[in-house]
Amino acid sequence: MQATDWSDLQTFLAIARAGQLARAGSAMGVDASTMGRRLRRLEARLGVTLFEQTREGQVLTEAGEGLLARVEAMDQAAAGIGEGQAAGGALAIHGTLRISVSEGFGSWFLARQVPEFAEAHPALTLDLVASSGFLSLSKREADIAVTLSRPKAGPMVARKLSDYALRLYASRAYLDHHGQPRAPGDLAQGHRLIGYIPDLLYAPELRYLDEIHPGLAPTLRSSSINAQHQLLAAGAGIGVLPCFIGDADAGLVPVLPERRVTRTFWLVTHKDTHQLARVRAGKDWILGAVQRGRQVLLPD
Repeated sequence: MQATDWSDLQTFLAIARAGQLARAGSAMGVDASTMGRRLRRLEARLGVTLFEQTREGQVLTEAGEGLLARVEAMDQAAAGIGEGQAAGGALAIHGTLRISVSEGFGSWFLARQVPEFAEAHPALTLDLVASSGFLSLSKREADIAVTLSRPKAGPMVARKLSDYALRLYASRAYLDHHGQPRAPGDLAQGHRLIGYIPDLLYAPELRYLDEIHPGLAPTLRSSSINAQHQLLAAGAGIGVLPCFIGDADAGLVPVLPERRVTRTFWLVTHKDTHQLARVRAGKDWILGAVQRGRQVLLPD
């Protein structure tokens, strides 16, 4: 490392942040071939491969992730000399932070907390991937994931984030027309149930109805929790929603509110990157948001 030129490390950092040679070169005012030449020179000096070439561009290898942590620390230290500090004297964090979360948690809970994070880290690009499924941390598809179960294998660092509650909901119009169920068994007769498509479940934790009453199955199904919410709001039937979705919609009414399902969110990072400044900032933000919103996630 003693013989490594700082300019080559800056080249590496630019490629890691941009994800493409051409985009990184544009940021540094040189062409892609120059960036590639500098990268190969750095890899030759270190004796490792720092990036894998994919159709989308350059993806950090395990060795690249390890180097990135050290180079980012160097870059932040350099940024602290002079004018590289953010408001309050904290070092500015640069780059891109990608967080993979479930569709409901991402769109109904975490997205509402983003302004606070954006204000605190104006130089950081945030990718909030809220979808039906999770990106792979081991394949470097995301920096942080909020999952529905603790990883059973792999080089992951996981901690329990929070329990959250789910209940049955329906619209007032649906209940006026079809009647209010008085017992779980009533759901099996004369009611349309809304839920997930069984063979498209991306996590077994999404099986809810059988915990309400054995043998219940939805006849109106969607792989999207947001689509299920819209079906419920439109008066199509009765279904299970996280309370942070159902309670936020004044048009929905809890059904059999004593029948509550509890699940757990897990905060997961990769062991090679969990100490990166941007990852630490993201974890701290998520933990703080969940702490403040505990009553929304797990109402009494």
